[in-house]
Amino acid sequence: MTNRTLRAASGTALAACLVAAGACQKHKFEPPDRDQQIAQAEAQYELADFDSIQWESDSARSINGNIVYSSTCRRCHGSLGEGGTEYARSRDLDVPSLIGPDWKYDDDLDAVRHQIFVGHSTGMPTLGVASLTLREIDAVAWFTIHVLRPDALRQNSSAR
Repeated sequence: MTNRTLRAASGTALAACLVAAGACQKHKFEPPDRDQQIAQAEAQYELADFDSIQWESDSARSINGNIVYSSTCRRCHGSLGEGGTEYARSRDLDVPSLIGPDWKYDDDLDAVRHQIFVGHSTGMPTLGVASLTLREIDAVAWFTIHVLRPDALRQNSSAR
């Protein structure tokens, strides 16, 4: 290839890149609204997908759940699941306590998995679509019900 041909090819490639870049600037990125995100997550959710998850022990499941809770849930729900953290308040999120006696999911593992996967319109992210695997969702749901709640409920009843 001669220098002249090479320069012509480079110029053509540069022009194509500039045209493509200009076209991209005309399009504004708009993420789906919250209700669309939830609807998409709901459409992808299958309870039966959790049936094949196996754990070597409840202890291993709890340890993995603690890791997921610490890295993903603690900011809003608090270190012990009490909810109402400064992080949540500063973002005007009404985050419920996971450990209160009136928590609506109580000990329903399937409902907790569903809520984590799908999220909800008042701020809970669609974690099953956005960031967590089914195994991580299973572990953190287990941890919430079998570790956070019993410990907190025992502590609350002994403090009375």
